[in-house]
Amino acid sequence: MSINGIDSSRIEAMVAQLRNAAARAAGPVTAPLETGQAEQAGAARRLDFGEALRGSLDQVNGAQRKAEDLGQRFALGDDSVNLSDVMIASQKASIGFQATVQVRNKLVSAYHDIMNMQV
Repeated sequence: MSINGIDSSRIEAMVAQLRNAAARAAGPVTAPLETGQAEQAGAARRLDFGEALRGSLDQVNGAQRKAEDLGQRFALGDDSVNLSDVMIASQKASIGFQATVQVRNKLVSAYHDIMNMQV
């Protein structure tokens, strides 16, 4: 079905993909959800966008804290911490932070696009 030149079936498919991604982020899913099944599963268990975002931010924060802790322990001479472990943890934290910044930039861009739409 086309609404003003926009194919609604594509939009529904994209929404189903987003729901599947959110469900995978929240926990294991036994089978991929179809569009109709996604609505039924959504009624049984709701995943709030804010909760998903908060969970992702907590993961990035945890990675940064772990990297900082390992760096401090290595600097203090802890023999159980290798330089490679410190560098890997630091890179993971950096990549997670960069991804978070990119997501934020996309969200801000989408917000501006929506606010500039004429009704």
